[in-house]
Amino acid sequence: MALTGGDVLLERSGDGRVAYLTLSHGRYTVITWEMRGLVADRFAEIDADPDVRVVVVRSDGEHFTSGGDIAGFMEVDPIDFTDLGHNVTAAARSPKPVIAAIDGYCFGVGLELALSCDIRLATPRSQFALPEMNLGMIPGSGGTQRLARLIGLSRAKFHIMTATRIGAQQALDWGLVAGLHDDRAALTAATDELAAKMAAFSPIAQRTAKEVLDKGVDGPLYTGIDLERKAYAMLRSSNDFAEGVKAFGEKRKPEFTGR
Repeated sequence: MALTGGDVLLERSGDGRVAYLTLSHGRYTVITWEMRGLVADRFAEIDADPDVRVVVVRSDGEHFTSGGDIAGFMEVDPIDFTDLGHNVTAAARSPKPVIAAIDGYCFGVGLELALSCDIRLATPRSQFALPEMNLGMIPGSGGTQRLARLIGLSRAKFHIMTATRIGAQQALDWGLVAGLHDDRAALTAATDELAAKMAAFSPIAQRTAKEVLDKGVDGPLYTGIDLERKAYAMLRSSNDFAEGVKAFGEKRKPEFTGR
């Protein structure tokens, strides 16, 4: 029987520059089919808000997420699976930088959601897995492709084809996460600090950097270099670049407006 309930809460920082998406569905934060849609809905709202500059994805359960509602998937019509992964990985399409704050289990579709984010931070007790092989299945929301691009084909094959869990330190060593923080409180503090730092940068420079990195890495080097060069030229005419140069000369912090 499919699980019911669960939510994806949307909150904003006091200045409105940081949006927090909180997965909420009990201790293990099982992601239901409905929650997948809510992730996409929340990102659509965030992407349309010019005040939001950075997004943080987190969980209010004991674990970031233990994965998806397997029984619920069996009740979904096969035709609906043609869009599988498009909703829960909306972070990858968002023009805004997205940070995943991971504590505890990060399994299955939860790891695929985290892989679609730009930066992942975790705690030492965090564990990561794409365990679909145990069900006679493969990851279906971008896990095979994003993981291989992030940690390399050989490691991704090992991780996926053996359904092996890896710990936080190994995830850090492999480049799956960018940093480890002692516990949930330290993770929250570090995430808030990073989000505030990134929110102070030019939003158009951040958006452009994300696009150039994401598109460039999937093509030949010369294509990426050409994309970078054109993006650099485009930013050269922005008000934010002029403000950055002026602030540098005046030895003060720039006030970027996103223009």
